[in-house]
Amino acid sequence: MTDYTPKPEHKFTFGLWTVGNIGRDPFGSEVRPAKTPVELVRLLAEVGAWGVNFHDNDLVPIDATPAERDRIVKDFKAALAETGLVVPMATTNLFFDPAFKDGAFTANDPKVRAYALQKTMNAIDLGAELGARIYVFWGGREGTETDASKDPMESIKRSREAMNFLCEYVLDKKYDMKFALEAKPNEPRGDIYNSTTGHMLAFIETLDHPDMVGVNPEVAHEHMAGLNFVHGVAQALDAGKLFHIDLNDQAFGRYDQDFRFGAVNLKSAFFLVKLLEDNGYDSSRHFDAHAYRTEDYEGVKDFARGCMRTYLILKEKTAQWNADKEIQALVAEINADDGSMSKYFGKYSAQKASALRTQTFDRLALGARGLGYERLDQLTVDLLLGVR
Repeated sequence: MTDYTPKPEHKFTFGLWTVGNIGRDPFGSEVRPAKTPVELVRLLAEVGAWGVNFHDNDLVPIDATPAERDRIVKDFKAALAETGLVVPMATTNLFFDPAFKDGAFTANDPKVRAYALQKTMNAIDLGAELGARIYVFWGGREGTETDASKDPMESIKRSREAMNFLCEYVLDKKYDMKFALEAKPNEPRGDIYNSTTGHMLAFIETLDHPDMVGVNPEVAHEHMAGLNFVHGVAQALDAGKLFHIDLNDQAFGRYDQDFRFGAVNLKSAFFLVKLLEDNGYDSSRHFDAHAYRTEDYEGVKDFARGCMRTYLILKEKTAQWNADKEIQALVAEINADDGSMSKYFGKYSAQKASALRTQTFDRLALGARGLGYERLDQLTVDLLLGVR
C-alpha cells in the first residue's frame, strides 16, 4: 500500500476558518472552543499540512488597534517559522460585518464601497507581508434578494471598477500577487452575482488586467447549483485561469455543506483529482471545508487528515486508471481514429469545407455503434472500490 502521508510537494492547505470553525450554525451555538491563529497553525503542522490561508479578520479582529495588529502578526509569523508552514493565499472578509449587508463592491451606498476598497487594500498588504501570492475574492454578499434593489448592469460596472482599482493597487505596490475570483450561486444572498465559474471567466475578460485575474472554483459551490464541477475546472484550466482551487464535498442541491473532500461524491472527486493531476496543476490544493458539528478538536484533526488522505488515495487511483491495460484498451477503442477524417479538422479553409460537403457518411452505422461507456464506467467503479 502506498504511503498516504502528506508532503510539502502536495501543497495541501487549509484556512484558519476551516480547522478553526467552532461548529455554530443558524440553528445551534458553537460546540468547540475558539482557538487562536497560533494554535491553529500548530494544529495544521501536526496533521501534515503545507500551508495556511486566512481572511484578514481570521487573523486580525476587525476592531483591533494598530498595536494589537502588530502583536498578532508578529506571533503568527513566529508560529509559521516554528512549524515551517507557508501562507500561499489570503482573502478579505467582506461578508460578515453588518456594514456589508448589501454587499461590498456592489453596495448601493458609496461609503460602503469605499470602505470595502480600503479594507481590501489593507488586507492585501497583510497578505503580501506574510508571503501570499494568490489573493481570493468571494463576493458572499454581492447579490440581491429582490432585483428591485439593484440595477444588475450597474452592479457589473461596480464590480469591474473595484477589480480594476485593486489590480492597479497591486501593480503600484509591486506585489508579486494575482487575484482569483470565487463563484457561488446563492447563500448567504438569495442570488449572488457571477454565480458560476463560467460567469467569472467571462467577467475576467472585461477587466483592464485580465492576465492578473483567474478563478478559484469550489466543489460545493458548483454542486449547489447542480453543475458538473469537473467540467467547470476543465474550462478554467483550458483558459489558463485556474489560479487556486477549493476542495470539499457537497450533496447536490443542498445548502453549502463544506464536507470533507470525497465524503459524498467519490466518483466525482476521483475525476477531479484525475483532471488536476493529468494536467499538471501545480498551485495549492486548498481544503475549504469543515469538520462535522459532532466533533471535538481530535475530530477536526481526523477531518483534516481525511481530506489529504482521500486526495492522495485518488491520486494513486488516477495512476492505476491510467496504467490499467483493460481500461486503456477500451479508451483506445472508443477513441479509435484511422486518420481518414483528419483532413477536415483544424483551421478552416474554403477547400476543406468544400471537400467535407462532398464526403459520404453512413448515418445508420454511426448511430448503431455501441460505445462501451457502461463497461468503462463499471471498470472505473471496480477500480475505486479496490477490486481491480
